[in-house]
Amino acid sequence: MTDTGEAGKSAGSAPDGEKTDEEKVQDSEEAGQEQRPPAWAARLDLIEHSPVGLASVLVEGAQYGMAGGEVHGDVIYQFGAYAEPRPLSGEIPADDVARLSMVFTEGPRFAEALIRLREERVLVLTGSRATGRSSAGLMLLHRLGLGQIRLLPSDTPPAAVRDELDCAAGYLLADIAVSRNRPLQQVHLHAIREQLTRSGGHLVITVAESASYGELASLPWEPPLAMDVLASHVRAAEGVAGWDRVRGLTAVDTFLERDHPPGEAAAFAGQLVAVAAGTAEEASLVSFGETTVQTQIESWLTGKDFSLHDRAFLVSLGVFDDAPYAVAAELADGLFTRLQQIESPYQPSGVAVFGSSRSSRLDQIRARGYEAPETTVWGAVPQYMATFRDGRVAPQLLDTVWMLYPSARPALVGWLRELAADGRPLVRTRASAAAALLTRSDLSSGLAHLIEPWADSRSYTARLAAANALTLAHLLHAVAIPQILHTWCTGDDENRRWTAIRAYGLLGPVLPDDALQALTTAAREYCRKEEDRRKRREKEEESEELRELVEAIQLLLLAARGPVLAKLVLLVEQDRAVSNPAIGAFLLACEQPVSEADDRPLVLDWYRTALQTAPCEAQQLTRLWGAALEDPRHTGQAVLTLRAWVGIADRVPEAEAALTVLLPGLAQYPSHHRRLEHLLRTVWSAERGFRLPVADRLLACLPH
Repeated sequence: MTDTGEAGKSAGSAPDGEKTDEEKVQDSEEAGQEQRPPAWAARLDLIEHSPVGLASVLVEGAQYGMAGGEVHGDVIYQFGAYAEPRPLSGEIPADDVARLSMVFTEGPRFAEALIRLREERVLVLTGSRATGRSSAGLMLLHRLGLGQIRLLPSDTPPAAVRDELDCAAGYLLADIAVSRNRPLQQVHLHAIREQLTRSGGHLVITVAESASYGELASLPWEPPLAMDVLASHVRAAEGVAGWDRVRGLTAVDTFLERDHPPGEAAAFAGQLVAVAAGTAEEASLVSFGETTVQTQIESWLTGKDFSLHDRAFLVSLGVFDDAPYAVAAELADGLFTRLQQIESPYQPSGVAVFGSSRSSRLDQIRARGYEAPETTVWGAVPQYMATFRDGRVAPQLLDTVWMLYPSARPALVGWLRELAADGRPLVRTRASAAAALLTRSDLSSGLAHLIEPWADSRSYTARLAAANALTLAHLLHAVAIPQILHTWCTGDDENRRWTAIRAYGLLGPVLPDDALQALTTAAREYCRKEEDRRKRREKEEESEELRELVEAIQLLLLAARGPVLAKLVLLVEQDRAVSNPAIGAFLLACEQPVSEADDRPLVLDWYRTALQTAPCEAQQLTRLWGAALEDPRHTGQAVLTLRAWVGIADRVPEAEAALTVLLPGLAQYPSHHRRLEHLLRTVWSAERGFRLPVADRLLACLPH
C-alpha cells in the first residue's frame, strides 16, 4: 500500500483513506492466499513478542555541566566553539578544575589511566559521552600536578595537534572530530608524544568508540557507580551526615534501580543536596527521572551529534527494545529511507552498508547488548539482543516522536504498515504494540492512520494487527477502547466486526463480562441474519464469521476461565441463539494442548485441577460436555474429541484419572451412556493395531 505521507504520489492514486482498485484486488488475493494460524497460536504470538511485561496480564488476568562558569560533578563537558580561524588552545580556569576535583569520582580504570598518562604523555580515552570521559581526562591532568590545563578545540585536525603543544602544560582535546576521511591514527600519536617530550606537557584525547579507526593504543573508559557519584556530591556539600540523611530515601533506591550515567547521577545529586539542606521537599525527587529521560530523548532527536540514520535506528530500537539487534538494525534502514524522503526528497538516500560497529551504535544511545534465546516456532534460538539501559526510554521515545515531531508521522505510519505485513511474528506484533502506544498518545490519529486501515483490510494479517493493537492499547490504558470495540462488534462492517470480536477474545482476563456480552450480542445478530445469508448463498462469508465468533469465545474461555465458564453454561442451556457458537468454542478449546511440548488437553487438565480446587467449575465443564453430546450439530465432533482424549489417557496417567470422573458423570443420561460405551469399545491404536488397554479400565468405570 502506498504511504499517504510519501512524496511524489502518482496522479492516479486514491485520496487519503481510500484504496485504489489495484490495492483492493491485491487485498482480495492476499486474503485468499494467507495462511491463517489458529486463534490460540496467534494469542501466544502476541504474548510472546510484545514488549516486556505489556501483554503478560493476558496470561493472568537536566544535566549538570559547565553552566554559569561552574562545574558540577563527573559529567560530560560541553565546551563552547571558537571564533579563531585556526585552532588555538585556551586555559581552563583553575577554579573550575578545583570545584570538579571536590566531587569527582574515580572510575574502575582511573588509576591505570593515570599511570599510562604519566609514562606515555599522551592518552586516548574511548567511550560514549555518557561515561563522563571528558571530566575524567580533565581530572587525570589535574592529578599530575600540572600548573595549567589547556583546552584544544574538538575540530583540531589530528595532524595539527602537535603544533599546539608548545609548553609544559596539560592539554585536553575533548571529543575530537574524526571521521573515515580524517582518522586519528597511531602515527599522529607518535608525533604528538615526541612534541610533548620536548615541551614537557601531557595530553588526554577523548573520542567516541565509533570514531576511533585503526589500531590505536587507547584505553576504554568505564564510568563510576551511580551510588558513588551521589555520595561524593552530597558529602562535598552537606558532609557525611547529609548523605546519611538522604541515603535511605525511597526516591534514592528507585533511582539506583536503573542504570544511570555520571551526568544524570550528578544532576540527581544536586536535587539530593537541596533535600539534605532542607531547601527542597522529597516529593521534588519523584519527577526527576521522567524529566531527565525526556531531556535525553530530545537531545538525541535534535542534537548535532546524531545523523538521520542514527535517529532512525534509535526509533527502530524503541519499537524493538529487548529484541534481536539485527532486526532493529535491518528495519531501521527502511525507516531512514522514508524519513529521508521527507527531509531531503531530492537527495538520494543511501545507507552505509558497513557503518558503525554494533557496540558503538548501542553505546551511543545508552543501550546494551546481550546474548539470549529468541522464541520461534522452531524453538528457542540464540540471538544477540539489544535493549535500552533505562526501560522508560522506549515508550517515551515513541511518544515524543509522535507528539512533538509530527513531520515524522507519514514516515512512521508507512513504516509501521510495512512492518505489520512482515512474515515474522515478532515484527508484526511489535508494529501492533507501537500502534497501541501511539494511539494512547493520540487516539484519533492512531485510529485514523493505523488501526482503522488495518481493520478495514481484507487481509487477515492486517486485521489481526488491528485487533492486537486495540488489545494492547487498552492494556496501556488508552481511552475509549471498550466503546470502540462495542461499536465495531455490533456494527455492520464485517471487517471491523471481525477485528472487535478477536480483540474481545484476547481481552478476556481484563474485560470478561463486557467481552462475553458483546460476543453474545454478535452471535445473536449472526443467527438473525443466517436465513438471509443462506438465501443470498453467502456460505463462505457465513462460515468465516461463525469461525471468528467460535475462536473469540474459545480465547475468552481459556483465558478468563471461571468467570466466563459459569455464564457460558447458562447461555448454552437457556439461549439457543448462541448455543451453536458457544458449544463450538468449547469443543475447539478441548482440542488445545497445554503447550507445544505437552500434548495433554488444556481443558482436561483444567477439569482435573478443578476437581480438587473448584468442584463447581468441574461440574460446569461436565454440563458443557453433556450439551455438546446432546446437540446434533456437535455430537460427532464431541465424540471425536473424547476419542482423542482417551488415546492420550493411554499414556498419561493424569488424563486417565480425570476421565475416570468425567465419563461416569456424562454417562448418567442413557443416550450419552450408549455413545460412550460404543466409543470405548471401538478405540483402537492405529500404530499398534489393537484396542487401547485404557479403554477397558474406563469402560469399567461407567455405571451399569
